[in-house]
Amino acid sequence: MIPFIDLAAQQARIRDKIEAGFGTVLDHGAYIMGPEVGAIEARLAEAAGTKHCISCSSGTDALILALLAKGLRPGQGVIVPSFTFAASAEVMPVLGAIPVFAEVDPITFNLDPAGLPAAMTAAKDAGIQVVGIIGVGLFGQPADYPAISSFAESEGLWVMDDAAQSFGASHSGIPVGQLAEITCTSFFPAKPLGCYGDGGAVFTDDDGQAEIMRSCRIHGMGRTRYENIRIGMTARLDTMQAAVLDAKMDIFDDELVQRQQVADLYATLLDGIVETPRLGAGATSSWAQYTVKLPAGTDRDAVMAMLRDKGVPSAIYYPVPMHRQPPYRAFPASGCGLEVTRDLCERVLALPMHPYLVPAQQQQIAEAMQAAL
Repeated sequence: MIPFIDLAAQQARIRDKIEAGFGTVLDHGAYIMGPEVGAIEARLAEAAGTKHCISCSSGTDALILALLAKGLRPGQGVIVPSFTFAASAEVMPVLGAIPVFAEVDPITFNLDPAGLPAAMTAAKDAGIQVVGIIGVGLFGQPADYPAISSFAESEGLWVMDDAAQSFGASHSGIPVGQLAEITCTSFFPAKPLGCYGDGGAVFTDDDGQAEIMRSCRIHGMGRTRYENIRIGMTARLDTMQAAVLDAKMDIFDDELVQRQQVADLYATLLDGIVETPRLGAGATSSWAQYTVKLPAGTDRDAVMAMLRDKGVPSAIYYPVPMHRQPPYRAFPASGCGLEVTRDLCERVLALPMHPYLVPAQQQQIAEAMQAAL
């Protein structure tokens, strides 16, 4: 079976440094907030071109910390795409706020700026005050933040980038980390930059917001450990994971180039078989996933079974839109019906994607797909 994500091949390149990093942590014993945490924050901030990087325990906690920094209050609304992972939407109800589901673009799969007015109307009709927008860099490609930010500015809203899948990409020459006032990412192992457990980070240039997030990730801590100046949480990145990330950063830029090469070959091999992913104007992608669209009416389950029989794994991201998930059905959604979202949920299929796919494997995947269809 072809690996869907090949972490073993990646680990072979950096295992010596990872083991050395683990040894250093074991020697000094600072397993929580050890010196490696501050070091990787500085390295990540430099890579993103931001003043601050606040590491934390997951991409979901990164979103919560960012919302705390923005002062999100119970009952307020935040626009978010319905075609996304649950974390993008669940962080609002966790804080007593309300997700407002908006439509996505059929080409990029990301939040459609043209659909934002309909989401605002749905919120107003429900008596909800919208205060912000969370875009999502789905599958590695950042959303169209210039257009999103233009709409947000006209409505007096803040903008946040959920870059759990898109760290390392850019839009209009601007790297992820600088496309919105606050950017959140995830270091889940399957991400383009992942650790060997859970982890995440928030990027910002705002000193005040960075201070709030650093406090909130350690129980609202003040100047000393047992001084609590606000309601917080436990959201620290542990030191071992910081050591893993430091090793992976050594090869991250090289892997991004390799991911693009894999995506380019896929586009050639799958041309005319399925609808391959396309990038929006000015966008690059970190290719967290390679998600194709099957022809309308295809029996997707049957295709997946035939691929599996030929040694090709596949996955569906995502089979059910957020606004149709049971916990979210009562929240407002754009009155357009979210037909693009519905269509994508019925037709998308993710194929193996990682920097260590070789052309022969991709040829095997393309031939299996053609045979299955």
